[in-house]
Amino acid sequence: MNLRALFRQFTQREAHPLVQFVKYGIAGGIATLVDMAIFYFLSWQVLQALNSDDIVVRLLHLDVPAIDNALRSRNFVINSGIAFIFSNLTAYFINFHWVFHPGRHSRHVEVALFYAVSLTSVFIGVGLGWGMIHFLRLSTTSSFIGKMFASLMINYVCRKYIIFKR
Repeated sequence: MNLRALFRQFTQREAHPLVQFVKYGIAGGIATLVDMAIFYFLSWQVLQALNSDDIVVRLLHLDVPAIDNALRSRNFVINSGIAFIFSNLTAYFINFHWVFHPGRHSRHVEVALFYAVSLTSVFIGVGLGWGMIHFLRLSTTSSFIGKMFASLMINYVCRKYIIFKR
């Protein structure tokens, strides 16, 4: 395959499965950046969920108020939920316009399935990460990577074969 043909696959929906998977990974990376940006903005400015020893606070030299762990954990869950809505919507639009072919279902069903698959993969990934820590005694980072990989694979397969045409 020449470079021009490869570039054409990156600029349209028609692509070799490997190129499609790379495009899916790029879309996921963008959605992850949206998720992180919204989560950290909310956690810093709206519903405080950061404390002074958090690595992001230290790296960005943020000024955060002292809050107790109960409030911080509650706000973490709320901010994560809000960020998920927007990052998943970002992922849907990029997948809809660039990675996969829409039209297998009506738009409303497609969006509902997209969110249902995403929620399912998040729950499975979190459960896997919990089990990697609890039973296998692996590091948090290893568990986080396991969670991300499980979510990536579940989302890709379900989006490719259930939600979108291909």
